[in-house]
Amino acid sequence: LGGLRDEAEIRGHRKTYIGAMPGRIIQNIKKANTSNPVFILDEIDKLSSGVQGDPSSALLEVLDPEQNQNFHDNYVEVDYDLSKVLFVATANSLSRIPAPLRDRMEIIEVNGYTVEEKVEIAKRHLVPKQLKENGIKKEDFKIGKAALEKLIESYTAESGVRGLEKRISKLIRSRAKAIAMEEPKGAEVGVDELVDILGPSHDRSKYTDNDSAGVVTGLAWTPIGGDILFIESSLTKGKGKLTLTGNLGDVMKESAVIAMEYLKSNAEHFGLGQDIFDRYNVHIHVPEGATPKDGPSAGITILTALASLFTQRKVKKYLAMTGEITLRGKVLPVGGIKEKILAAKRANIKEIIVSSKNKKHIEEIEERYVKGLKFHYVDVMKEVVDLALTKEKVKDAVEVV
Repeated sequence: LGGLRDEAEIRGHRKTYIGAMPGRIIQNIKKANTSNPVFILDEIDKLSSGVQGDPSSALLEVLDPEQNQNFHDNYVEVDYDLSKVLFVATANSLSRIPAPLRDRMEIIEVNGYTVEEKVEIAKRHLVPKQLKENGIKKEDFKIGKAALEKLIESYTAESGVRGLEKRISKLIRSRAKAIAMEEPKGAEVGVDELVDILGPSHDRSKYTDNDSAGVVTGLAWTPIGGDILFIESSLTKGKGKLTLTGNLGDVMKESAVIAMEYLKSNAEHFGLGQDIFDRYNVHIHVPEGATPKDGPSAGITILTALASLFTQRKVKKYLAMTGEITLRGKVLPVGGIKEKILAAKRANIKEIIVSSKNKKHIEEIEERYVKGLKFHYVDVMKEVVDLALTKEKVKDAVEVV
């Protein structure tokens, strides 16, 4: 359905028009030769509307169980019963599907593949397929698990495997060229050879130890999987101004404001004077400013960064966190937990702080994915700060008075 903009493609033309024909639905019922087929409506979010009408509105009658018993095709001119047809629609983004049409669907969210799943897909399906397409024998091309993981993490940024298949195809074509040119190359592609064939890689963020106050590791969900992000903050003498940079969306900006207000209202608990906030300007930055960032999962990370900044206490090593906060200091659960945990493992994180209401989501994840990780479940912000900050001051600590 991508790019479809004529309502007649769904409902058919009236017979008075030259070149009139039934709509796609009736045409494919005829092609399937049965009244109860399975229809795949591919790329339903790519429908567009033009002067010929709005096909997404015409689909309301097709997908609504209350109406599709009497689907009316303009060409057939007889009501047709579509209630026995199973419709499966695919979309990359729900936001582009009109609300009335979305209301008639049962939404099934399909998560992106994990690195481990992509490795198995590559070994079992993609490599054999590309070997066949490029005319290479099995014994002439081998790629190990380490090289596949590097290929996935550093050369692809996607939830599926289309880009991965292209990279594998390029590696096999390189091997085919070496065989044709009779170059003395080994059959196995190692990690070091990836750069020679595919060029420089784009490595994902790894945890880096820091001795700076106000720098905390957060966990983020993206359409291509999880990732870690660093929340940085700094203090300068001023009048209490809060500056936010790093291409943040409205939700993250609000989280920063709430975190600041919570810190002010609970200043005594953190050993801070109430007037301290009026004497310093605070700057919060999330690196990689070219990438837009938004979502309700950075609240506890921002508050921990601010608490570390004003108290000049160290943040515990190899620790990451995700969760949203309220003005009262409650920690709210967030989504994308599986993707975030896998990102934490890739980045060498050892401990994760999450809301206690996310515990059930973590228990659903396979044991091998969470092995080696320690989870801290919290309900209020004070618990987060107590867990995340050590008693030790950072090196070259600034006296905040």
